[in-house]
Amino acid sequence: MANNKVNYWELITNGIVKENTIFKLALSLCPSIAVTNNLKNGVLMGAAVLFVQVMVNITISLIRKVIHSRIRLPIFMLVISGWVTVTDMSMAAAVPDVYKQMGLYIQLIVAFASILARAEMFASKNKIAPSMADGIGMGIGFLFALTVISFFRELIGKGSLWGMPIINAKPLLIMILPAGGFFAVGILMALFNWIDVRFFKKGAHGAHH
Repeated sequence: MANNKVNYWELITNGIVKENTIFKLALSLCPSIAVTNNLKNGVLMGAAVLFVQVMVNITISLIRKVIHSRIRLPIFMLVISGWVTVTDMSMAAAVPDVYKQMGLYIQLIVAFASILARAEMFASKNKIAPSMADGIGMGIGFLFALTVISFFRELIGKGSLWGMPIINAKPLLIMILPAGGFFAVGILMALFNWIDVRFFKKGAHGAHH
């Protein structure tokens, strides 16, 4: 394979594993605590971020040649806020019950360091297809993290999943409180990094020899 050929699979898996926004980079942790006390909220928040990340990357890549370097950050923020507004209004119309609980956090996507970072570091320097792949990878990584966190918090804290009762044992209520969120994120972050070092890095090391 030619050296200048883009490895799209690597771009996507990079965002899911090596540079996972929550578990690896520890960025945008506010929603990982605030909206993950039930699975539905976690999945929808993750899906919203995935959509915004992909659309921002595509848009920045499209206009990258006409953005003056001195005003690039305000332009990036304008693009991000535009796509967040689209997402915010769409969710308010499509899932009003969920939106009542997490509407504020959807609007806060504008301030997510992870989205601005990818616009600056990747999309502003690459063509549309690689930028889209990068956005998909980072977005799926965020969605994966929020899904895993909210899965365990709702199951242990409420004994249910997606609002449906699963186990009859007495729930551990602390898991649906903010303290439980920090606890869950910390444990899952440690587990994710252990799996990465134990299996992925070992595999990569073995492949070189």
